[in-house]
Amino acid sequence: MKESSSTQNRLVAYKNEQFLDSPAARSVRILSEYLEPLDHFRREKIRDTIVFFGSARITEDGPLGRYYNEARELARLLTEWSDSLVNNTCRFVVCSGGGPGIMEAANRGAIDANGKTIGLNIGLPFEQLPNPYITPALNFEFHYFFMRKLWFAYLAKALVVFPGGFGTIDEMFEVLTLVQTHKLAKNITVIVYGTEYWHKALNFEWLVETGAISPKDIDLFQFADTPEQAFELLKAGLIANHLHALHPDDHDHVGTEIVPGLNLEDLLGPEFARTL
Repeated sequence: MKESSSTQNRLVAYKNEQFLDSPAARSVRILSEYLEPLDHFRREKIRDTIVFFGSARITEDGPLGRYYNEARELARLLTEWSDSLVNNTCRFVVCSGGGPGIMEAANRGAIDANGKTIGLNIGLPFEQLPNPYITPALNFEFHYFFMRKLWFAYLAKALVVFPGGFGTIDEMFEVLTLVQTHKLAKNITVIVYGTEYWHKALNFEWLVETGAISPKDIDLFQFADTPEQAFELLKAGLIANHLHALHPDDHDHVGTEIVPGLNLEDLLGPEFARTL
């Protein structure tokens, strides 16, 4: 009698969901949250972003509703301006955390201007469901906070911080710390929106008086109180730092053909090309 085989074909590791969901594959899951967004950004030709932070709890008709409407208007102004730039990539695309409140307002304003817009969503017990104004191909879901934060910082050329709570403050100070410690290989324009709100929420002057930060650290950001004022500050910073003042690598490598018809930016993506 013929003996039956004691072995069976097994799934290859990258199709084994039990393995992929296990602690042993955590590094694979982390890497996936880097590679999958990168692939989409390349396909959609996203070169860089303007990130909007702000409370998920602010509603259009609520007590702080003016900030929702002003975030929407600012995102519209920025998208109309960025879409007018002649370029083979999408410049200064509005990016939010993908949820409701100020995040929704930012994505909605970009859609008002018929532009692409990014949502970096994260799974949370409450509040954080993707808003309906995100470009479908640029709607991402993260598990790891630190990978989501990487994508906030990696492509950002400007940051606008609207009124918010713990999450907004955490995100704002993380970026400011990266700027303060020169960990970003680029100049980034930071606008803190709503002078009255933020002066009540945070005492920046006291940090200077006590020596916790240097006086020059206050110059890392600017305050704005209207969409028009914020737009002009952002536009000035973006033009000075990223349109008129190209990085040397942009001149040396980006336009160089690596293979016929493809240059370094095509193969690696705009930020890789600039920071190699």
